[in-house]
Amino acid sequence: MSAIHPIPVGWVSTGGTGAQNYDEFADDAEITALVAANPDSMLGVEMPHRTPEAVADGLDFARALPAASARLESLVSRGKLAQFTNAIAVYRIGDHFLGMFCLVDTAEIGAGRVIRNEEVFAAKVAERTALIRSLGVLASPVLLVQPEAAGGDTLHDLLTATVDRLGEPTVSDVDQNGLQHDVWLIGPGTDQERLLAVAGTGDLVVADGNHRSLAAQQAGLDRFLAVVAPASSASIQPYQRLLRRLPMPLTGILEGLRAVGCGVHAVDEPPATPSRGTVVLYADGQTYEVKLPAVAGDTVDRIDHTVVEQLLVRQVLGLTPDHPSISYIGGDYPASWLTAEVDAGRAALAVLISPVTVEDFVAVNLDRATMPRKSTWFTPKARTGLVLADLESSR
Repeated sequence: MSAIHPIPVGWVSTGGTGAQNYDEFADDAEITALVAANPDSMLGVEMPHRTPEAVADGLDFARALPAASARLESLVSRGKLAQFTNAIAVYRIGDHFLGMFCLVDTAEIGAGRVIRNEEVFAAKVAERTALIRSLGVLASPVLLVQPEAAGGDTLHDLLTATVDRLGEPTVSDVDQNGLQHDVWLIGPGTDQERLLAVAGTGDLVVADGNHRSLAAQQAGLDRFLAVVAPASSASIQPYQRLLRRLPMPLTGILEGLRAVGCGVHAVDEPPATPSRGTVVLYADGQTYEVKLPAVAGDTVDRIDHTVVEQLLVRQVLGLTPDHPSISYIGGDYPASWLTAEVDAGRAALAVLISPVTVEDFVAVNLDRATMPRKSTWFTPKARTGLVLADLESSR
């Protein structure tokens, strides 16, 4: 029996509701500004405590949840979301990304065909679980990538051929980077059957949405909303770190890194994302290149994010990766943004790390090993608020 299904009852945007996902921001104030500029943005539903009204009233996440439900009901009543039944949705981003919205069995996560092997933050999972239960709707998809098929029709080939035969999309949206997002609803029939069959072949790896997929499990859902895409459609950008406060002087950090086998050198250049095996630090107006020691072990042990977490965060700084002084900064924010945060005094140290390769990411997951948290910033990002699934159809 297939683990991939059409959406029995859902909603598709009629325009204006598409938004970045809640976890794509380095500063919650950006969310408030975006909702103020576009009250129909799904961010107002996904992050109800960050709407202008909630911020003015001092509401936390739990106390703002009723407003999230009211905002979603308003979008439906005003025709910003249109209901559909028994459909999947082909999804194109820009000229390269192709995938499909569908439902996937939560029972497949872990021991089954859906592989989720990245550390998560318990507090974020709790918020997502509470939101699911409050809304009765899944509004933000989990991105699942399918490794290349061994033979026969590939998902990419089939999606390409399907899009070439389709007319105007059901809805189009443009994101903050100028990329166009097109969605085509596909009801029962040959196209839907073939896409579900090919998407249901082989393993699927959680590329984006680790917290959302776990929240679906904790909410007791039988199925979760996903975008299934071939691994070739996605790429991984840098995922950096900012230390808002340091537990010791910078000199002690540099000495500590040398003591654990790193080569540390000051350089007269602005910080930039380094090549693999080197980490760049920036503090007090100075850039440092840190050559990481060779590490034995499996692929995950040799990933730079793993080495940084073990050597810099745990051994030298004496912190855990979920310490509140550590901010995880996704690839939408360039090195110059991190530099500006340090120079402005809003952070004490920037840590720039080489991005994980898609090949290494897939290899680690197929080995059922665990990726370090916040190590893969997949792009392009699926938009929240374009396709929603009714919760009762996911139980």
